[in-house]
Amino acid sequence: MFHVKTVPALTRAGADIPFRRLLFSRRLRSTVTTTSATQAEPQDGVSGGGSGGGGGGGTKHDSARLECPGQPGRGGRDTAAAAAANEISVDFDQTREAYKSKDSLELLRSLVVFKLCSYDFLVDKNKEIMDVGKKILGQRAFDQFMKMTFYGQFVAGEDHMTIRPLIQKNQAFGVGSVLDYSVEEDISQEEAEQKEMDSCVPAAEKGSIGEDHREEKYKAHKQFGDRHGEATAAHTYFYADEAKCDQHMETFIKCIKASGGSSMDGFSAIKMTALGRPQFLLQYSEVLMKWRRFFTFLASQQGKDGMEALEQRLELKQLQEFLTKLGAKGDFYGWFSGRKEESSGTIDMLDWNGLIDDRTKISDLLVVPNMELGELVPLLQTFSVEEEKQMKRILERMEVLVKHAMENGVRLMVDAEQTYLQPAISRLTLEMQRIYNREKPVIFNTYQCYLKEAYDNVTMDVELSRREGWHFAAKLVRGAYMYQERERAKEIGYEDPINPDYESTNRMYHRCLDYVLDEIAHNRNANVMVASHNEDTVKHTLKRMNELGLVPTENKVYFGQLLGMCDQISFPLGQAGFPVYKYVPYGPVNEVMPYLSRRAQENRGFMKGAQKERELLWQELKRRLASGELLYRPTY
Repeated sequence: MFHVKTVPALTRAGADIPFRRLLFSRRLRSTVTTTSATQAEPQDGVSGGGSGGGGGGGTKHDSARLECPGQPGRGGRDTAAAAAANEISVDFDQTREAYKSKDSLELLRSLVVFKLCSYDFLVDKNKEIMDVGKKILGQRAFDQFMKMTFYGQFVAGEDHMTIRPLIQKNQAFGVGSVLDYSVEEDISQEEAEQKEMDSCVPAAEKGSIGEDHREEKYKAHKQFGDRHGEATAAHTYFYADEAKCDQHMETFIKCIKASGGSSMDGFSAIKMTALGRPQFLLQYSEVLMKWRRFFTFLASQQGKDGMEALEQRLELKQLQEFLTKLGAKGDFYGWFSGRKEESSGTIDMLDWNGLIDDRTKISDLLVVPNMELGELVPLLQTFSVEEEKQMKRILERMEVLVKHAMENGVRLMVDAEQTYLQPAISRLTLEMQRIYNREKPVIFNTYQCYLKEAYDNVTMDVELSRREGWHFAAKLVRGAYMYQERERAKEIGYEDPINPDYESTNRMYHRCLDYVLDEIAHNRNANVMVASHNEDTVKHTLKRMNELGLVPTENKVYFGQLLGMCDQISFPLGQAGFPVYKYVPYGPVNEVMPYLSRRAQENRGFMKGAQKERELLWQELKRRLASGELLYRPTY
């Protein structure tokens, strides 16, 4: 039986400071600026790999398909015939085209590096081996050796000037760049754990029992404090202070300017954990997930469990009656009805999330059931004014970055992170998309398809963009934190967020991708980067684009791979006219060592299962030898 803590009535009036006032005023101010500016002028994937499966449908997409016989997602028979006539196919086995941008020494380097990355002993001890090599050769000779081998394979250069030749060469062969300044602190596991603990426990809770009320998933745990651990192809930031966050912002600005100065229509990658304190992201993530779970619980009370997220709709009268029985004082029915000119009498998850959007002083007004206490409690009882200030500072830094990106003709790619931080990261990214993606896609969010909830996340954000009239923009990856996430869930005792195996991840990836492609075909307002090294996924995308009549020149569907990997996919796509990008790390040799160390870890697994790339490299070297082209040098 539920009992109730005293909670003020839920009225539309609101009080002091909070999320929506902050976000709305920022949105209004920034929209005006943006408009005037506009008128004036992976194991698998670009940021990592993983495993996953499952998902459902969207009613708007289904109806769109039904209204267009002869063509899935858009058009009719005439469009289908035109699409067939314009169909583009890409051959990923033509080594001459795939490696046209490489001289023979570069091909040989790729073969050697990939082979070394497949030896477990060398990979496991790579840091120790590099330290010994540095002592024997000396720093200067060691740096030169790295530039001839691992660094030269996976990193573009040391600064924005030295990376230009490679970026311009790739662009000449049809491949763009996503720039990522990949310098990391070279700190021990113990130091990383201590930094994480210091930055993830609110000052008010240190030495108190306050944190005991929070869910275990959204607390800092020392044994998982080193977020470097087993995270492939994604570099990690640890919080020191606000001044350090400002330094990270300045680094991102330099990266944005380098991207704008080196290529047309480039991308720059950023991480939200570099811009603020993880403690805020933890707490805000917990708030968002509790609120989402409460909606699912209420839907189950109305007999709607087991449905897809967007298909669940709550009857408002039943909702009001049920919450009143639980002891809630608020007028939910009146609040939701008052938001719409013509209320349908039902709400879905996006309407429900509007409560968090629009409330002022929401820590006093929103309530969820506490199953242990058997009562309704404030949703944000530990969310203080300090946390709201932290959110404001992150958004301010994001806003600075977006404005620099727009001035330099660059798009921002917000990388995904761990599941206990990601809900807040996605929500803050979404808030910036609502401001800056009105005219064109400027900010891309990242969706990790090894997560069980990936499809729900994609479909809800697509639907929100459709309702509000902004450009949905996504990068789809499989995921970068699989082992770390699984171990953390097992040790701490919450449900594993990762789907069971790689095959189910492929199904999830294709399902999310198909949904976005259908949305692009339906209204041309969505955009997606297919960040994958999986040839089958790329072929699936090309097939679906042909079926839907989506042509490369529309620049709605992009492809992405990591620098130094899968050139046999990237360059044929680029030469066929598809927008394709390399994720391009750069930074000083010594400071990129942590990144390179983990890239070696990633490539071990990747290369053991990717014999085809090595076979193609050998095939091209032998072809050049037989045809007298061994000294071939690319011209552009």
